[in-house]
Amino acid sequence: MRQALRWLAWVGATVASLALLSQPVGTQAQLAMSLAAMAVMIVLWAVFDGPRTRFVFMALGSLVVLRYILWRLTNTLPSPGDPVSFGFGLILLVAELYCVFILFVSLIINADPLRRDPPPAAPAADLPAVDVFVPSYNEDATILAMTLAAARQLNYPPDKLTVWLLGDGGTDQKCSDADAAKAAAARARRSELKALCDELGARYLTRARNEHAKAGNLNNGLAHARGDLVAVLDADHVPFRSFLTETVGYFAQDPRLFLVQTPHAFLNPDPVERNLRTFERMPSENEMFYAVTQRGLDKWNGSFFCGSAALLRRTALGEAGGFSGITITEDCETAFELHSRNWTSAYVDKPLIAGLQPDTLTDFIGQRSRWCQGMFQILLLKNPVFQKGLKPIQKIAYLSSMAFWFFPVPRLIFMFAPLLHIFFDLKIFVASVDESIAYTLTYIIINLMIQNYVYGKFRWPFVSELYEYIQGVYLVKAIVSVIASPRKPTFNVTNKGATLDHDHISSLALPFFLIYLLLMLGCAVAAWRYLYEPGVTNLMLVVGLWNFFNLLTAGASLGVCAERRQLERTPSLAIDRRGVLTLSGHSVDVSIERVSAEGCTLRLLSGALDQGLTRPQLRGTLSVEPTAGARRTAPLPVHLDQATRDGRELVMRMNFGTLAIRDYTALAGLMYGDAEAMRRFQLRRRRHKDIPSGTLQFAWWGLVEPFRALRYLLASRQPRPVEIEEPPVYDAPLGVFAPAPSVPGPATAGAAPSLSMAAKPSDAESGDDWVRLMMDYENERTLAELRGRRTSAA
Repeated sequence: MRQALRWLAWVGATVASLALLSQPVGTQAQLAMSLAAMAVMIVLWAVFDGPRTRFVFMALGSLVVLRYILWRLTNTLPSPGDPVSFGFGLILLVAELYCVFILFVSLIINADPLRRDPPPAAPAADLPAVDVFVPSYNEDATILAMTLAAARQLNYPPDKLTVWLLGDGGTDQKCSDADAAKAAAARARRSELKALCDELGARYLTRARNEHAKAGNLNNGLAHARGDLVAVLDADHVPFRSFLTETVGYFAQDPRLFLVQTPHAFLNPDPVERNLRTFERMPSENEMFYAVTQRGLDKWNGSFFCGSAALLRRTALGEAGGFSGITITEDCETAFELHSRNWTSAYVDKPLIAGLQPDTLTDFIGQRSRWCQGMFQILLLKNPVFQKGLKPIQKIAYLSSMAFWFFPVPRLIFMFAPLLHIFFDLKIFVASVDESIAYTLTYIIINLMIQNYVYGKFRWPFVSELYEYIQGVYLVKAIVSVIASPRKPTFNVTNKGATLDHDHISSLALPFFLIYLLLMLGCAVAAWRYLYEPGVTNLMLVVGLWNFFNLLTAGASLGVCAERRQLERTPSLAIDRRGVLTLSGHSVDVSIERVSAEGCTLRLLSGALDQGLTRPQLRGTLSVEPTAGARRTAPLPVHLDQATRDGRELVMRMNFGTLAIRDYTALAGLMYGDAEAMRRFQLRRRRHKDIPSGTLQFAWWGLVEPFRALRYLLASRQPRPVEIEEPPVYDAPLGVFAPAPSVPGPATAGAAPSLSMAAKPSDAESGDDWVRLMMDYENERTLAELRGRRTSAA
């Protein structure tokens, strides 16, 4: 009875609100209402906190948005007597309605994100058996060695843990290829990976044919494995030691739980982060999804499988016939099928793996094209609206996740719509300047406030627009192709670990340059017409400002197309571990501050090394103190690259050189023994970015980055000089390692590969990139925090 009364109250309040919204008011009254709502929202934001405040804040903002949409539907469309303007006006309106739909659905899903308590610990005898699947196709053996070594060291009873490498690059089909060279390469890969698994204690499994891509490979693993649970890790997703202890316990709490998903965290920047230099200070694009949206979905039993960093129940997979493979996004499709069979899912918001993102813009767009096409395949072939077994809120959740990928179409509509009025005088949006301020401007500000309130720690203002535009230019083609033939798209493996040894313009940059020039011309024409053409109203000024914002977005995107050289050959992670360094028989306690697959940074804790023991290339070993409960591993072979004084402390840059397979066990234990290292890195970037400062940052990119892109474009037409690689030099004021300045001379024969621990701008860029100063401050503060912890621990 109480529940029914509550629903009636909600329905009554909704009807009353809609009736109030439908009442006509004047432009000045509308402006006053919107400003009042804005003022109340600011007070709520600044003074109050809690779930109720959150609901009131979003409700006030939603009323303003609904009021704007009602006005757009009833007052702003061109007359049908002008079919051209009316047609384009209708297209623009539909694009806006799509964005409002996505906004409201996201607010429903994310109104009260769920944060789960840790599961209770269970005795080792009661723990279920776990099979860890690492599907592979063409990844480098060193990447696989790290993932397998870390998986073998998971904090779990060894007799209940089996690690499988599912090799799809050495199938019988490939080993028998008609092309002798391809067949030989496949046989060599099979032999290499089998030896790798034998050395690391994993099992190698391949199959007869490469059917159904990743889903088929996983299903082949299911046919041979016998564990109660299956953990899936992408080949470049290395698990931290606590991965299973943080996730397995949830399955004992709920017998219908089929999935525990954890976030995908990354060691390297994507092309946007690297080329705009935001990786150390701005949350990654995926963090909004994993830190807010997946938690929101989890509240409604709608969090879904993301292809990796997850645990699944075998019995649930068996009921659904294994991993679904009709679409190229087997992960979401599998979760979709199991949710419709009344199974439940859980999301754990803790970074328990560290992976790699695509390095180049080409690979980034390729990855997103696959995601886009796969989600559209599910939408077209298994529409959640008509899927039996799903609850209404689950249908909304899946519909939002799938419909989101339609964003390229409205994003490009918004990009080009102002040009129709500027160049052809088409009035696709009929409104006066006063109405545009009272309705449109306040709607835009309220929309920004809502998104900044909900996502401010995880997404800077206008960064979503930048990502959507960059992807949208190429994803429109992907959308059209999958709509034309929903079953046609095929699974393509995303390339990772590409080498970027010099600054260059991306091969995908041409459309971005052309669009930028078109928008620049639009700004010039709008300014000329507004200033000098008789009869042009203030509406041209409004449209011109809209076009100028689009120009800033296009300018920032050119900065993404201007790909900076990559200073880290292998991504590194800041850690806080202890060990013992031995050089020429002398041992000293050290703090290990940063580590990658190639080397690490050490700081001496006590004593001092003789001056003669700080010579470059001096060889020794590094013994690492294991984390709680972990087994001690064999020492890592190291040799000294550089030793530099930092005040009274000695900082040493060590290189691992060429590692044997067995050494990856020790390296994985060092780098991935403590998941808090990744969590600290993420939290350091999660600072709320307010709208004014976020707007200024975005405008700076839009104004400055086109000049860097132009410089790269002109440089690409010049022959590139041979670069001499030098060993890194420790930059004491910043507390990071950076490459030494290049000097003429022959390369040192047999020199060990160097690793840059942080990106440092070239001299040509240091004068016009004030953002670097902020990054320097972040580096210094991070080191100060680490030293403070060491002092307090001592």
